Amino acid sequence: MLKNDIFLRALLKQPVEYTPVWIMRQAGRYLPEYRAIRQKAGSFMSLCKNKTLACEVALQPLQRFNLDAAILFSDILTIPDAMGLGLHFETGEGPIFRYPVRDIKAVRSLEIPDSEDALSYVTDAVSLIKKTLNGSVPLIGFSGSPWTLATYMVEGKSTKEFKLIKGLMYNEPETVHLLLEKLAAAVTDYLNAQIRHGADVVQIFDTWGGILTPEAYREFSLQYMERIIKGLIRQREGREIPVILFTKNSGLWLEAIVKAGATTVGLDWTINMADARRRIGDKVSLQGNMDPCLLYASPTRIRQEVKKILHDFSDGGKIKTGHVFNLGHGVHPGVNPDNVCAMVDAVHEFSQ
Repeated sequence: MLKNDIFLRALLKQPVEYTPVWIMRQAGRYLPEYRAIRQKAGSFMSLCKNKTLACEVALQPLQRFNLDAAILFSDILTIPDAMGLGLHFETGEGPIFRYPVRDIKAVRSLEIPDSEDALSYVTDAVSLIKKTLNGSVPLIGFSGSPWTLATYMVEGKSTKEFKLIKGLMYNEPETVHLLLEKLAAAVTDYLNAQIRHGADVVQIFDTWGGILTPEAYREFSLQYMERIIKGLIRQREGREIPVILFTKNSGLWLEAIVKAGATTVGLDWTINMADARRRIGDKVSLQGNMDPCLLYASPTRIRQEVKKILHDFSDGGKIKTGHVFNLGHGVHPGVNPDNVCAMVDAVHEFSQ
């Protein structure tokens, strides 16, 4: 039995006393206690693969802030790593794959990992975090979307141009579709494993869907996320399992995203919350959407923005369910934790 289930109730558009809040990347480099654990672990992946340390890091933000949900501490690239692509992280470079996937032969050779085996360090972390939370707040599991995972697997690293994945998509669409089919199957298995081990909610991070044209987004990103959502466990132990779908820069395709079957649609800061509600009504709940850079502003300015976003979602300034407050993307490493506290407290204060 959850002691604080307001996050779940908001996702499901059930009555709430206030607007719940959690933060994408709420455990991370902006917290000094995280940096200490990261140094102790020796490397980022060593931290991810140590369930005890991953659990400790996942709980750190809840010890500082009055958050309404915890999220698994892991990385979106665990699936490609389990496929044998040799994931490692280099200072100043981010994630790098030793064996990128750039032709049909390489795609055909990929095997879909068994999440209970190849990714057991993730499911073990889910189990431990869930146990340690002891019902205080819900636990969010997550995965990257097939398209987002594919961009890293083809490019071999972070990029601003996406020339290799887009070149392959335009020249050999059948190769990319085969890769996305395999990734969709892997993500479905991965998220279901997290649910079986205790995740109360799952989120699909489609970080790079927004780089596509409207037609390409539907063909290469959205349809595969819809396939995943249809394959997910949606009821467990008498409780509905909500699904959050988040595509960065998704405002142009909001109506299409709503039809994909997710419980909740995450919004980045490029769309106004009131406009989003006018376009889709109450078809799904919404999550978001303060600009992460506002956390560099003063607490007074942060409180103003929180009030505006809450008002934009509300009816005449009155609290309305179906909204989870969040940033429009992850919190930046240089943010002062005191400003995060100001945001979280403002959400609870103004929404009551």
